[in-house]
Amino acid sequence: MDERLMVIVGYDTAELLDIACVTTPLAMANAHVTALTDATANALGSPSRPYRVTVACPGGASFTCGSGLTLQGQQSLEQLIGPLDTLIVSGGAGAGHERAASDPRLLGHVRRLARESSRVVSVCTGAGILAAAGLLDGRRATTHWRFAAQLAARHPKVVVDPDPIYIRDGNVYTAAGITSALDLTLALIEEDHGAEVARGVARDLVTYLQRPGNQAQMSLHTAAPPPRNDLVRRLVEYITGHPDHDLNATALAARAGVTPRHLTRLFQEELGQTPGRFVRQSRTEAAAHLLASTTLPMASVATRCGLGTAETLRQAFTSRYGISPSRYRATQAAEGTA
Repeated sequence: MDERLMVIVGYDTAELLDIACVTTPLAMANAHVTALTDATANALGSPSRPYRVTVACPGGASFTCGSGLTLQGQQSLEQLIGPLDTLIVSGGAGAGHERAASDPRLLGHVRRLARESSRVVSVCTGAGILAAAGLLDGRRATTHWRFAAQLAARHPKVVVDPDPIYIRDGNVYTAAGITSALDLTLALIEEDHGAEVARGVARDLVTYLQRPGNQAQMSLHTAAPPPRNDLVRRLVEYITGHPDHDLNATALAARAGVTPRHLTRLFQEELGQTPGRFVRQSRTEAAAHLLASTTLPMASVATRCGLGTAETLRQAFTSRYGISPSRYRATQAAEGTA
């Protein structure tokens, strides 16, 4: 039977979870594909082509993961030839991914194999390797939120979006970090074999059925340390605790005893954004919490979060998360029954 050759690129300090969150779901998918009858597989609109997964590394030797565990490479990267279904570059711990991204031989083989692959994927800081190989130029891509600014600074031709857990741009897929590889792999399985197989794998993994790719990686309130400025910190606490209050710049400035202009300067220095943008994001996150934890009507959610109307809620939510509030709530409900 024809197989889908899935190649994971490993190297010293590669993150073990970046690899396992790909290989384990693919192996489970094979069991589900085998269990399906040909008629069912055809009904899903995809041939029953199982995955053949191999880990390739320089020299085909063993390599030590960032966790200290050693993996044995299954194939030499230098001797591997296409065609491949999917080339997957894992991320690395510490400075390992930076060393890999500056290794001209490794980059050359990644570039060569990418030309022979139907899909090219990176996980976490593996995006830096794809970028160094020139494979992300002109594309929208993501990486772990901690390394997003670094990736954007080093590779200005890449459109770096630090928010989504994974992004597809043409045949190139980038996952944000660590367990987001699981979400992207489930999406690939659904793309290849249909939603039924993907749901079955998710249930076997005891994980989410599938988080939307545009779901934000980090909560607004945990993505960065608390502001050092006492005034800004007090205002942040007030905003997040009272999303339904009057939070325009003039009202916040009056509360803090400063001018709106000075307030904007402080927010830009401490949070990298204006007070208005912070308020909007904070309200949208508050709405996400209510949508996931209550059955309140959309209009009530909008009112409680200071967004006014259900339509304003929809616009803010879609802009932030890439999906509608109703779709997000349905996804959360589905996760609760997995």
